[in-house]
Amino acid sequence: MDTLTIAYGLIAIGLVLMAAELLLPTHGMLLALGVGAAIIGVAMTFQYGLSTGVITLLVLVVVVPLFGSALLRIWPKTPMGKRLFLQSPDDETVANMPVNLELEALRGRYGRTLSALRPCGLVDFDGKRIDTMTSGEMVEPNQWVRCVDIKGGHVVVRHVDAPPDLGNMDTSVFGR
Repeated sequence: MDTLTIAYGLIAIGLVLMAAELLLPTHGMLLALGVGAAIIGVAMTFQYGLSTGVITLLVLVVVVPLFGSALLRIWPKTPMGKRLFLQSPDDETVANMPVNLELEALRGRYGRTLSALRPCGLVDFDGKRIDTMTSGEMVEPNQWVRCVDIKGGHVVVRHVDAPPDLGNMDTSVFGR
């Protein structure tokens, strides 16, 4: 067998062993063997000829990072990768959780603060006590606020002077 064929075979075996390290839990043993095989293969190509060795080394400098990035894209989809990486919940499933759907009904509604919002506190929305937060401002107790957003299961409110549609409603019940 030709020396160049053996050298390229060692480089190929080295790449396969390095890829196998990502898929199998060998604590770096396959990686060390793969790097060693690749180094020995490159050294053998230099024995065949200087230009062959330099070209092989340059090709490896380009191919190994491309090969590695492709493997790192594939790795989370493998059974071992699925065990090692945490899976994030889908945004749709989080948004459709019953608790979040209930909070989404508060968006745009007006309520009265039961405690000081510094920046978190309690707000009464139609008889329901809801833990809310402001976007940074302080709001005193018994003030009107409006729900402007729901972020991560938290109700975000903003101080308003008075709701526009109160009419002749008795607001003294909110002063508890």
